[in-house]
Amino acid sequence: MSLQDNIMSAMKAAMKEKNQTALAALRAVKSEILLAKTASDGADELTEEQEIKILSKMVKQRKDSAAIFQEQGREDLAQPELDQAEVISQFLPEALSEEEIEKVVITTIERTGAEGMKDMGKVMGIVSKELAGQADGKTISTIVKAKLTS
Repeated sequence: MSLQDNIMSAMKAAMKEKNQTALAALRAVKSEILLAKTASDGADELTEEQEIKILSKMVKQRKDSAAIFQEQGREDLAQPELDQAEVISQFLPEALSEEEIEKVVITTIERTGAEGMKDMGKVMGIVSKELAGQADGKTISTIVKAKLTS
């Protein structure tokens, strides 16, 4: 079953349950997928990697928005954003723990022979590709910095 099929069935379920938050999040996902399909030179289907990238981006946007709302003391606006991020996250692969990310970072540093901060970009590129959708860039970046400076 493709992501789009999964989204459609989840939308139907959200409509039956009258869950407006989930419905709004799922409609946004459907919209992003359609936009990506029309932008990808008429390709009929998106690759799994492209789908994960879209979903990750949407979750990050909502979490960033929620953080801004919370800084401004607007919990009433932050909570729906966090709820939508949670709904979208259900369609992403299982997130890795920091220990698992750290293992991948260490392996990549050893494999590439990276030394110091000058090689951070190289390591980040490889690790980010390998862990697409399973870890956010901020966490990866923090771990890579810690490992390259130690």
